Parts: sequence; C-alpha cells; structure tokens
Amino acid sequence: MDTEKKAERVGCPSIAVLGTRGFPGVQGGVEKHCENLYPRLVSLGCRVRVYARNGYVPSRNYSCNGVEIVPIRAPKMKSLEAICHSLLGVFHIACNREKFDVVHIHALGPSLVAPLVRLCGLKVVVTNHGPDYNRRKWGALARAALRMGERLGTKYANGVIAVSKTIKKDLQTRYGRRVNYIPNGIDISEPVPPGAYLEKLGLKPRRYFLAVARFVPEKGLHDLLTVFRQIDTDWRLALVGGADHEDGYSVGLKKMAAADARVVMTGVIKGGALGEVYSSAGCFVLPSYHEGLPIVLLEALGYGLRVLCSSIPPNMEIVADEEALFPPGDVNRLKERMTNAIKNDAEGREYFTLDKGRSGEFDWDSIADRTLTDVLARI
Repeated sequence: MDTEKKAERVGCPSIAVLGTRGFPGVQGGVEKHCENLYPRLVSLGCRVRVYARNGYVPSRNYSCNGVEIVPIRAPKMKSLEAICHSLLGVFHIACNREKFDVVHIHALGPSLVAPLVRLCGLKVVVTNHGPDYNRRKWGALARAALRMGERLGTKYANGVIAVSKTIKKDLQTRYGRRVNYIPNGIDISEPVPPGAYLEKLGLKPRRYFLAVARFVPEKGLHDLLTVFRQIDTDWRLALVGGADHEDGYSVGLKKMAAADARVVMTGVIKGGALGEVYSSAGCFVLPSYHEGLPIVLLEALGYGLRVLCSSIPPNMEIVADEEALFPPGDVNRLKERMTNAIKNDAEGREYFTLDKGRSGEFDWDSIADRTLTDVLARI
C-alpha cells in the first residue's frame, strides 16, 4: 500500500525531518538514530520525508526502507552547514506544507528554525541529542548560536524529546516544560565471524582495542592514542571513523596514529565490515568528554563486548560498573583500565554487560512506538 494512503488510513502524521545529514551509512549519532527510527515509523503508518544534505548522500531523491530522502544543498563548512541546510529545508517545507502534519527537528543548530516552522502553520517536535555548545570544536559565536537553538527549540516546539535522562532533567529544570525521555536504541547483533576484512587489517580476534568515533576533540581519541603508546602489549588499537571536516585536530590525530605501527585506522566503515570489527574486538573504549547518549557504546554492548568509557553522566546512564569507568581526560586512570582489560582477558574475567532487564528500554521498535504514541500523535 502507498505510504501516504496508509498514513491517512490509520491517522498517523506525515513528517518532515530536518537536522540529519541523511542515511543510510552516514557517520554520526543523529544519522544512526534517524536511520533506525524513521523506517519503523513508516511501518507504523507514518509518511516520512527526510531533508538530507548533498555531499553525504546521492544527489537525487531516493527512498530508503520506505522513507523519502530529499537531498538539498548546504555549504560543507562546520559552522554554517547545519543552519543553512535547515533554512533551505524550511523553505522547501513551506512550499509543500499541505503535505506535512509535523516537522521533526534533530539537534540544537537546526532547532534555531523552530519558530519559522511554527510561522508556517506546522507543528514542531524537537529531539535534543545533547548540549552541543559544550563541544570543544566550537568558538564563542557558534556556542552562543547553539545555546540559542536549544532555547528556541525547547520554547517553540510542540513536543520535546531528550535522548538521555540527564538531558531531560536539565531541560525541565532550566525551561520549566515537559520533556519526553526517549533514548537512542540498540540492536542485539549476531556476531560476525572473523574473516577476510579482519585479516586484511592485520587484527587478531580478541587481541585489539576498538574505538568508533568521529575525529573531533570531544571524543577524546587523542587521550586514547597517548595512553596506548605507553602500554607494552601485542594488542593492537583499531580506530574506526573519520572527520566530516578535515582540520588541524583530525590531521594531528592521524599523525599520532601513524607513529605507532600497532594502530590501525579503518576510515568510516559500515555493514558487514563494521560488524566483523565489532564482533572480534577484545575491548571497546569510549574516552569522550561529551555525549548525548552514545549509540556506539550501545552497539558495542549489543555485540557483547567488554567496554571502558569515561565517567560522564550520559555514559553512566548505560554503564555503572566502576571497573569500566575512568574520569574524562585522566590518562593515568585510562592506562590502568586498559592494562587491567588485557590482564583480565588473559584470566577470563568478564566486564560490564547491559542488564537484560533494560534491553526493552533501548529497543528500536519500542522507541519508534513511543515516539509516535507519546509525542507525534499527541501534539
């Protein structure tokens, strides 16, 4: 059945989406969130059009698991890309406003346009993925714009979603309005046996640390590389990811990695290759200074990996085991944790695993159902 007719039949909203680069397979937490959420909303009866960004996805309109993807132009500059894309998206939506019931905006920068969407006579839902103004890559002007985006999005949206309990509490305290906690999700993944890709990288099963992240300062990969160079081990370190916008930090990070022959940089990978690298890792490490609710940490747990992560509140919503935590930026404690991980692996000791009683909290089907019934259908 045509998705538009299906949406009319069951009374589900037609949704326009702003704030994501697009999908499938585009690097980023917001992108993974959208890639998992919207096909499920389509299956529930919604009609969804995602306004993606040229340069990250094919340049022509296409469909992904029932979701309509419409790429539009945006300058590929980290300080202007999100807001320019969002403004162009509002223009497109305004020209087709009779097709939509609600606009769903992700992240703080794009939330700057929430009042404009309301002026178009459409309802708005904003999902807050974290206080982006705390990211170390932003200057004073960008931080101020992001704070304004949070303020305008929270004030003018008909419904507000926070992906972590920490964000929900903060928004409710500062803005005095109801916020829905609907987290990022997890797929309990079947392990992928070690194969040709792992062999190509020179990685041996259970004999390497794994980090999956964008190459930006707040992910703390520089701390991880600094510590790994100090550890005398035959384990290796696999870094999966890259930079959306190449800069001094990402270039310096690559130079640090190149100085240690045990470090393997895969670039951005997805699908079976990513599953293979996850499945055979000895330990997953997330040394970040800032997160919303990290999907990569949930993914690692979905593959049954041992994890080490910084003790920031969003990470601690998922991981509570002291032996798996270290203060952000504390390279001495991180070295201790990584050394213990190697030792514990040799002794067969287990680290933290996700409480099975919480698995439903992070189930994508449940998340889609809650997004529809608790927010989209109520505004």
